[in-house]
Amino acid sequence: MSDFVHYVDPEKSDLEAHAKVADVTAVDVDHSNADEIARVRDIQQQNRVVRSLRHAEEWLDRKMGIELQGIDRIPEEEKRPPHLINIFLLWWSLNVHVGVVPLGLLGPIFGLTLGQSVGASFLGICLGAMCTAYTGTLGPKLGLRAIATSRYSFGWWGAKLCSVLNVVVGGGFAVVNYVVVGQVLSAVSDYTMSITVGIVIIAVVSYIISIFGFRLIHTFEKYSWIGTFILFCVLIAQAAPNIDPNAPGFVTGLDYAGAFLSILAINFSNASGWCSISSDYYCNYPANTPAWKIFALSFFGVVIPTTFSVTIGAAIGVPCFLSEYAPYADAYTQHSLGGLIAEIYHPVGWSKFCLIMLTFSVLGNNIAINYSSGLSLQLLGYYFHAVPRFIWSLLVAVVIAVLAIAGQEHLETIVNNFVSLLGYWTVSFTIILLIEDKFFRRHDGYVLTAWNQPENLPPGIAAVFALLCGYLGGGVPGMSQTWYIGPIALLFGPYGGDVGVYMSGAITLLVYPIARTIEKKYFGR
Repeated sequence: MSDFVHYVDPEKSDLEAHAKVADVTAVDVDHSNADEIARVRDIQQQNRVVRSLRHAEEWLDRKMGIELQGIDRIPEEEKRPPHLINIFLLWWSLNVHVGVVPLGLLGPIFGLTLGQSVGASFLGICLGAMCTAYTGTLGPKLGLRAIATSRYSFGWWGAKLCSVLNVVVGGGFAVVNYVVVGQVLSAVSDYTMSITVGIVIIAVVSYIISIFGFRLIHTFEKYSWIGTFILFCVLIAQAAPNIDPNAPGFVTGLDYAGAFLSILAINFSNASGWCSISSDYYCNYPANTPAWKIFALSFFGVVIPTTFSVTIGAAIGVPCFLSEYAPYADAYTQHSLGGLIAEIYHPVGWSKFCLIMLTFSVLGNNIAINYSSGLSLQLLGYYFHAVPRFIWSLLVAVVIAVLAIAGQEHLETIVNNFVSLLGYWTVSFTIILLIEDKFFRRHDGYVLTAWNQPENLPPGIAAVFALLCGYLGGGVPGMSQTWYIGPIALLFGPYGGDVGVYMSGAITLLVYPIARTIEKKYFGR
């Protein structure tokens, strides 16, 4: 049986596609995954340090049941799917937590009214959620993690760039989470404990849970959001008497347009930031799972909880920056978000309890980041794959904690600058995978055994070229950051309006089909 005869054809029915996946499985197990595993085991046997780490991983699995499954493709008969509703609930834990609230605060900080802030945020969230929802549909079909899936567009070497960018994206989100938790725990101690201690605590707890892998993560994420949702409802209820929903903003004309576009871009970037990891959590679902169900559950799973958390942030930002309610404004000025939340909750005993509970709200988000970042680093090559995932996840957790400690006094700047930068990469990544899947593989499909065979993957020149064109041609001239405002962004007032995301997407959409056509004609793959 030839490895290249059987493929998943998007034009066929789901059952037919499932049959083809099942048909190729025997070949896949014997040659493709087996070759990958054999190379990795050979490296582990030759290197004493790596061999010891592998033995440690196996010991941890025997004692505590951590996940040994790495980046290898999951054949149909080995898939162990959780209930489909977990797709929807997963995103609630990833987006209903105290680390999302700063995104909502940015609207009033930029001078937008409550209605304008929520409107811009909601539009950005919806557009970004489409990216995350679409890329997630590739997980069940191919049985691969997100970055491994990108090899069918970016090739063997280009996907390594995606791996690095994916780790950077996750790390940026985690830095925000760590800093916010540090502020919250500092507030619990009446600011006698440094933010650094809180950062270290949440880093350790997040890492420990993340090493248990896919099954525990799905179970944890299914329920962990419920307590935070209740606490957020209480937070907004206690703050409501001091929130004036009709408080006027302080931007008009081009300044208003720039602020609106920037808030939209930041929320797009936040919601689309999951596009490079979403299929990590879907690859255990059967190949015949209807794509529209995966898309719909992911889309609404991202939109509803993210909008909820961002709206909470925008609402409590109004008395701080628009109507200037002194107790809230002073608390934020002196102790940032942790101090503001501590001021809103009352009485004091109840406030401390809520703050402690909110500390754990970011665990779901951080666990997913640690888990997927470890997988992404394993995809950098055979030697990286030979190092167990729990080691890479530990390295990521340490680096994130160090960055969070260094940037703990600059939360607003991190959220504003870093999160909006993510969109320039995520929009191009999604468009490239979409065009590859729906156009170039419309009839050819995917050779499932080729995912780890460089000679049978596209060279990746077209994808990398389109990605760079989108960033350099659209992102740079359209970005609006505290450290740089592009010439096109400057058209929307002296502070700029971030249009880099939209320009990046448009340029990628134009460049990739042309470049990929040339690449395929020249290389034949």
